Amino acid sequence: MCLIIVSSEGLLTFSDNTVLVITVCSGTVTIIQLTTYGPLSDEDRIFTNLYGRHDWRLKGAMQRGHWYKTKEIILKGSDWIIEEIKKSGLRGRGGAGFPSGMKWSFMNKPSDGRPKYLVINADEGEPGTCKDREIMRHDPHTLIEGCLIAGKAMGANAAYIYIRGEFYNEASNMQLAIKEAYEAGLLGKNACGTGFNFDVYIHRGAGAYICGEETALIESLEGKQGKPRLKPPFPADIGLFGCPTTVTNVETVAVSPTICRRGGDWFASFGRERNRGTKLFNISGHVNNPCTVEEEMSIPMRDLIERHAGGVIGGWDNLLAVIPGGSSTPLLPKDICSTVLMDFDALVQVNSGLGTAALIVMSRSADVVNCISRLIKFYEHESCGQCTPCREGCRWLGQIMTRFVKGNANKDEIDMIWEISKQMEGRTICALADGAAWPVQVGWTISLFFFFFPNDIHNKIIFDLCLNIVQILKYFLNYNVPSFRTISICGFKFTR
Repeated sequence: MCLIIVSSEGLLTFSDNTVLVITVCSGTVTIIQLTTYGPLSDEDRIFTNLYGRHDWRLKGAMQRGHWYKTKEIILKGSDWIIEEIKKSGLRGRGGAGFPSGMKWSFMNKPSDGRPKYLVINADEGEPGTCKDREIMRHDPHTLIEGCLIAGKAMGANAAYIYIRGEFYNEASNMQLAIKEAYEAGLLGKNACGTGFNFDVYIHRGAGAYICGEETALIESLEGKQGKPRLKPPFPADIGLFGCPTTVTNVETVAVSPTICRRGGDWFASFGRERNRGTKLFNISGHVNNPCTVEEEMSIPMRDLIERHAGGVIGGWDNLLAVIPGGSSTPLLPKDICSTVLMDFDALVQVNSGLGTAALIVMSRSADVVNCISRLIKFYEHESCGQCTPCREGCRWLGQIMTRFVKGNANKDEIDMIWEISKQMEGRTICALADGAAWPVQVGWTISLFFFFFPNDIHNKIIFDLCLNIVQILKYFLNYNVPSFRTISICGFKFTR
């Protein structure tokens, strides 16, 4: 039997960014040396005006290095740009994490006569997320230059920036920055003197969260109701106005000029394999200094919170849980937060996700059941109603969770919310229903309901769940799992 120590006692970090993970296997102690990530040095930051301390207009942007050698980048051609993006390992920063170089290459094929469009998803409505807002408000030329380079890579001659309706100041700054770029010859006909024609348009939404889904965004952009489309056909074939379209996130496009200037290998030098580059993180909730910060991918969550957000209010021991990637990702308890890395793969391994990299920190003063109820109410309100599992499931979950909050629920409803959430997951056109279902599916989240019910009921549910997991492991992996009376789930111990 092999024991891997993943608690704070078994994870030793030294000043030279070396981590030792201690494993004990059949009486033999093995020490594995790993490398930690972060903090990011100032000279490696892409977003140099994140806090609005400098001039955000064209003159200030050029002084900070934007629009530098843009003409040379465009003249190198679409294949070179896509190759650099692929080399960088850049993955989509909107939540899905799809490899950007591959996505951009879908549009880089011989034209069939239809125009091609680049659509920027600036409809940032995920609770806890405000990274794209900071880019558009304080560094708009970063995005505009990125649109030009991404458009060239895809063979598109126009970009539509679909911006959230509530972002009035951001839309105003973007519109003024676009006007400056046209007047300077950076956009329009013969953009940057390259012979490439490229236009950028702003379209303001009406505050619908569902329009953050790419096909719903396209529907809204066409003047229709913002409801997701069935796929296939995919937008790369039939998108905006029936033409090939790539929908991509603000941050994804905004980092592309710096990648092309400094090289894909430079960007790939940050973070772990498959999780390369720098990333904007939002940290909110029960922290001493809520902030948006650019950091290296794969930085430990605890280091990120304590270094940039001033730590948890009341100290790390006062931490209860963290939602690591916006409201659509399952929350994590303190023990996992102490060791987990902030990247796509590490968070998937602990049954959560990086999402938009918006950390919502909850201390022990938080009523987690009430918080989950609020999240489900949000999804109930924002559901477009097109799919029955989402429309009805969100409403039912909202009603049941309200009863939990008020103390009017009964024990049968614990199983009921689990069954409802499983019937919602993966049965709708888009992932909104999944985002509503996941909070109540996390095993330890369900364990929180023991505050309302006797401990024997609570323990029975948890043990039944874990025994099922053990049986699956024994069947598929032929594990020899010993019998036990006490188990630990995500740091919570239960006795049979």
